[in-house]
Amino acid sequence: MKTMKKTYKLLTIAMLSLQGIAQTQFWNSVNYKGAFPVTDGLSTVASNDWTKGWANWDPEITVYPAGTTTISANITTNTTWTSGNTYVLVGNIAVTPGNTLTIQPGTVIRGDKTSKACLIITAGAKINAVGTATNPIVFTSNETTRANGDWGGVVLCGYGIINTACPTCTAAARTNYVEGFALNFPEILYGGTNNADNSGTMSYCRIEFAGVALSATPNSELNSLTMGGVGSGTTLDHIQCSFGGDDSFEWFGGAVDAKYLIAFRGIDDDFDTDFGYIGRVQFGLSVRDKDKYDIIAGAESNGFESDNFNPGLGRTPITKAIFSNMTMIGPKRDGTASLPGSQTFKNAIYTRRNTAISVHNSIIVGWPQGWHLKDGITFDNYNANSNLDSMGVIKNTIITTDVTTRFVFNSGGANSAWYDAYAGANSIDTTKTVAQVAFVNAFPTNLYDNSDFRLSASSTASTGASFAGPQFAGQIITSTVSIGVNELSQVLGNSFNVYPNPASDNANVTFTLLANNKVSITVYDILGKVVTNLSQENNFEKGNNVVKLNTSELSSGIYFVAISVNNAKEVSKLIISK
Repeated sequence: MKTMKKTYKLLTIAMLSLQGIAQTQFWNSVNYKGAFPVTDGLSTVASNDWTKGWANWDPEITVYPAGTTTISANITTNTTWTSGNTYVLVGNIAVTPGNTLTIQPGTVIRGDKTSKACLIITAGAKINAVGTATNPIVFTSNETTRANGDWGGVVLCGYGIINTACPTCTAAARTNYVEGFALNFPEILYGGTNNADNSGTMSYCRIEFAGVALSATPNSELNSLTMGGVGSGTTLDHIQCSFGGDDSFEWFGGAVDAKYLIAFRGIDDDFDTDFGYIGRVQFGLSVRDKDKYDIIAGAESNGFESDNFNPGLGRTPITKAIFSNMTMIGPKRDGTASLPGSQTFKNAIYTRRNTAISVHNSIIVGWPQGWHLKDGITFDNYNANSNLDSMGVIKNTIITTDVTTRFVFNSGGANSAWYDAYAGANSIDTTKTVAQVAFVNAFPTNLYDNSDFRLSASSTASTGASFAGPQFAGQIITSTVSIGVNELSQVLGNSFNVYPNPASDNANVTFTLLANNKVSITVYDILGKVVTNLSQENNFEKGNNVVKLNTSELSSGIYFVAISVNNAKEVSKLIISK
């Protein structure tokens, strides 16, 4: 083949309908357990710590700009919020069906406490909130002194499938109103028949001090990020929910997938799944504060809490989300923190009411209790035939020795003997200490100090993850799409770059070869779908090379540009923002 010229003009890339691929390729097959790999010794945004640059461990003292624009009415046309302004939400602000709210990188949105403000993306509407690792979008409180539950939070509604319905809802498909609101109104109705529904994109976003109680009724708090019937066409990644007044993330049905989630110092549950949610989540971190917990009578503060709903345990689809590579740091931290006498912390994993969620390749430390499998109908889902892809599985997970009660026994079938046998068959390791897990710096003196949740080279969690089994069949991303893998320095001279970034209509892929070589360049979306192959083992010349990429028909969101030379790969993240 004739050697290609130095500069290349490529055809416009059309975003194809790849629904089948989206349903099958999602999981990044990694060796390590937990949300982070062994440290590479770097501290920059491009390192393998995916929290760097955009996460905030001390939002209580962060100085945000004062409000410049007040939003007090529903958004009824396509609207853009710009980074040069700070938006103050007053009351329930809904983006109405057929309209898109675009939020530029770096924009700050502040929620009013008095009016219990919240932002609602109504079913049929979209949000396009695409920040960057160095310029995230921030939703926070408008108070001078901020605290858990100052304002409502972000609510995403969609037409995904749910397994319950409100008593007064008359639609053929099951629909329901978002819980917590004092009154029901059309903008908070969710549910339908389309689990591929698209509510837009949220990427590199922080949601802080949300979860206000909307009425005097018990359990009327919103969550930091509430998702009702959100479909798999929606993109969610790199989202931090901090100081929430209720759950950090709660899914009510639907099938949306997510990656790179942080639940930080919330009050109630970190990851709550209900009403038939069947999505997938990979790479998640929760960090609890021993002094922040649910004080409502009879309440419990858990890591994972999963169920369906009380009156209809037999309805389908049952909740069967799959989580992998989660690092769950409980209120006892490394086991040395003493909990207050009034605390309500319970389980790292609480499964009940006919749920069948799965947790794989994860690390649990610092919780009073590990896994509580409650009631007989739920027990049947975990005691099922291991060849069923609908069963719930807790597997290849470390519950460290500081967790006093690793398994909670009850009358539903999950007794001591069953747990022991299950743990042995599914590689649940309860013998490792926190020191053997060996985080780089997960337990600083103060929770607001910079932490490093990556693993040391000696970590017992650095290997042993597995993506075998029916729940992962055909869903593995075979190409390595990860950030900060600098394997090509000897052939590229550390020259690989994609710019402008963020891009709108065009981008350039540049690299310098130290010798003539064959190069492959592939573009992926956030779910690992191949958007296009820019080059497949084509010959490129020694020296500087530029590949021009027309992105005008790509939707806003996160993409990865992977370059491969001699079977070594490097990946650069590309943000499309329009």
